[in-house]
Amino acid sequence: MTAATTSTLQGAKALVLNRSYLPIHVTSARRAFSLMYRGVARAVDEEYRTFAFAEWHRLECNGHPSIGMVASHVRVPRVILLTGFDRLPRREVRFSRHNIFVRDGSTCQYCGLRHHPSLLNLDHVIPRTQGGLTTWENVVCACIECNRRKGGRRPEQARMRLRKKPTRPSWTPFVARSLVSPPYIEWRPFLGGIDLWETDTETQLL
Repeated sequence: MTAATTSTLQGAKALVLNRSYLPIHVTSARRAFSLMYRGVARAVDEEYRTFAFAEWHRLECNGHPSIGMVASHVRVPRVILLTGFDRLPRREVRFSRHNIFVRDGSTCQYCGLRHHPSLLNLDHVIPRTQGGLTTWENVVCACIECNRRKGGRRPEQARMRLRKKPTRPSWTPFVARSLVSPPYIEWRPFLGGIDLWETDTETQLL
């Protein structure tokens, strides 16, 4: 690949559909090419036609982003269809610091002010010293000042109040943002009214 090719693929993503055309994952364009080449997936164009790698290779680019191959150019796939996978992904969001920040909108759940992630901590509503668990329902985003003020106490003991009760989210934060403003117009027909969840689908299957 040339430097221009590498630049074109850098950061490019492809929406992954299962055999029923339901979106289940987002992967890199480089990975999408690999799956197509191995025959595990087919590219989907704007007219919902599907193409194996060789067929996609012969397709005219017509102004679409492309990469240079030997004596030719190939369109970068925006949507791919897994040919042998029709199950829905596990509906579970991974518990992580990043996902807590996204769930809470990088907003302190005590003072209500939004901060840069570097100025935020995770707070156990019921402190671990009082039997609190590290779960979605007991961990919230808190600014450094509120976290210090609360210390190892419950909110009521520190005369503080939570803005809302923490809950386990039913969506994947990354894809939830994509649903609001998908990065590629080719994704929109497949995202309307569909919920996506963070899964290990690609790892398990591919």
